[in-house]
Amino acid sequence: MLLKEAGIAFIQESVDFDEDKIIASSPKNFVYQATMGKYEANLKAFGFSDYPLLVADTVVTSQNQILRKAKCIDDARNILMTQSGNITSIVTCFIYQSSMKKVIDISQTDYIFDDFNQEDLESYLASGEWRGKAGACMVEGFCKSYIKEVRGFESTAMGLTTEILKRFI
Repeated sequence: MLLKEAGIAFIQESVDFDEDKIIASSPKNFVYQATMGKYEANLKAFGFSDYPLLVADTVVTSQNQILRKAKCIDDARNILMTQSGNITSIVTCFIYQSSMKKVIDISQTDYIFDDFNQEDLESYLASGEWRGKAGACMVEGFCKSYIKEVRGFESTAMGLTTEILKRFI
């Protein structure tokens, strides 16, 4: 969706990379390692001679914790409460490789949240919409009404900083 909206033509293919084996000292280090792992796997599978290669990854962090995908409803509740009333940062890394250039970018968007209403939170948890989402929510979903301030690009928070990518292609 982000590439389409940015007017960037693409063919979507992917090779899986297991992020669970990453040991990282910080969210930026984690997202860089995850993106580099995806880059190496996709470079081996597809190369970049016929078409440029683009890979990206995103991590959610709040209170110095990497907030991964929740494994159960209690995990989701804890992850969301970590963000409630705090700054939540979404860090995205991309690697773009063509025959002419290689670009690596790490960008961050910060969301300052109000305290989450407990009834809203429990209703959201019961809906199951948190499943499969890093940080247990999307800023365009449950968290949207609690955003007090945004610092950075929305595209970064959605998984690819297209404003920066467009400068290089």
